[in-house]
Parts: sequence; structure tokens; C-alpha cells
Amino acid sequence: MAALEFLRRSGDEIAPYVDDLAALRIRVFRDFPYLYDGDVGYERDYLATYVNAPRSLAFMVYDDAALVGATTALPLADEEPAFRQPLADAGFDVARVFYFGESLLLSGYRGRGLGHRFFDEREAWARAVGGFDHACFCAVQRPVDHPLRPTDYQPLDPFWRRRGYTRRDDITAVYRWQDVDCAAETEKRLTFWVRALD
Repeated sequence: MAALEFLRRSGDEIAPYVDDLAALRIRVFRDFPYLYDGDVGYERDYLATYVNAPRSLAFMVYDDAALVGATTALPLADEEPAFRQPLADAGFDVARVFYFGESLLLSGYRGRGLGHRFFDEREAWARAVGGFDHACFCAVQRPVDHPLRPTDYQPLDPFWRRRGYTRRDDITAVYRWQDVDCAAETEKRLTFWVRALD
């Protein structure tokens, strides 16, 4: 097996990779707990936020020519209001918080330490950019009895706690997307996880 290739891109350097990132997001997020029925047009609009943010990060993992994993991050001040406002309402200085977007990894590449690598890369980027006190991300909440929840599903909460993040049930965002088993978009509640950047 050939060695994996790692790429770091920021701001408008991300533009040539948008379609690869869009396809990976659609593929990975079809699974529980996201259950996202995505389309490329929506993804291009979403990823434009990262292209237009000069201090953003896309860290990508390629196996030969195939994008098999990626993670993103950017200053929270550059994110949509749906993600900025909950932190502001909780008393955080939005200008000093770095927001971690998605971590995407095809199932065949899991268990190789890439999840840790994604957090290492984003945290190092936020520290290198400078001026940030906290890092955060948010995770979609699904009921434990959701009909599409796999019987072997393992939440990532223990992994995130080991990385130093605290689940903040008092800080939530509401976002809309279409689920794979629905005909229309519905609101989803996402809970924030936060840690101080030392």
C-alpha cells in the first residue's frame, strides 16, 4: 500500500479542492448520526466560507489520487451566525475562539490514528495563527432510539474528552439539512464541545 499524502491548504488555496471535499462530505455524512442527504451545489456554497476566510485550514489525506480524509477549521468570527451566536451568548469572545469544522474519514482508514492527527493539526494551526484562547466544535444530537442508529454505533464522546474537550450542553446551535429518510430539510440541534488552547 502506498503511503498516504497529507496536504495543508488555507483560504483561497482550498478552492481547487472544493469538489473533492464536497464529495467526501456527502459520502461520510450519509452515515449516522448525520444522515445527511447532500448535494454538490449546497456543499460548494458551504465550503466557500473556508475559501473566503484567509486564516482557515483544510487538512486533507490522499491515498494516491483519492481524497480519503479531511478536516477543516477557521476563526469562529468567520463562521455563520448560527455557530457564532451560541458562543457569544455564553460569554465567549468570538474573536478569540477557533472553530473546528468537520472531521471526515472513510471507514477503511479509521483506526490508524488519523482522528488524533486531525485534532493535532487543527490545534497547532489555531496556535500558529495566534490570538485564540479556545477551540470548539459541535456535534449533532440524535435520540438513542433513533430508527437509523446502527446497533454497533459508538459515540465519539470518550475520544473527545480524552482530547481535553468539555461537552457544553448549555451551548447549542440549530442547523437545517435534509436527512436521507426525509423529503424536506428539518432542524437539528448540535451541542458544542470546548477546550482552552494553552
